[in-house]
Amino acid sequence: MSLHNLTNAQGSTKDRKRVGRGQGSGMGKTATRGNKGQKSRTGYKQKRGFEGGQQPLQRRLPKVGFTSKVEKPYVINIERVPAIAELEEITMETLTSVHTIKGKYKRVKLIGKAARELAAKIKDERITTSGK
Repeated sequence: MSLHNLTNAQGSTKDRKRVGRGQGSGMGKTATRGNKGQKSRTGYKQKRGFEGGQQPLQRRLPKVGFTSKVEKPYVINIERVPAIAELEEITMETLTSVHTIKGKYKRVKLIGKAARELAAKIKDERITTSGK
């Protein structure tokens, strides 16, 4: 036995279906497409997701999701953490020594009634205060 005389096993391959080749083939005339209608015509193409007039699945389901790529700052209320007001200068290092920042945040926003008064103490551009 060698490569040039190898063949497939008996019955493992079938001849392809040749439609529209006369009545004797059993697949002549309408070429297995049935009678009339859009599907029997040449060039027929169905829209993606079309379900025969029924509302398609992607339109039945509700719209879900929008995830903003803009990172939100970690918000600290000064009234709940009074130790921040006592700091001489506010940087990320001094903030983390007074209050634990949970998660990976690159920016911090200070809110509360006294937040505007602390704006002069802030020495880090990653820290902002509420108000104008």
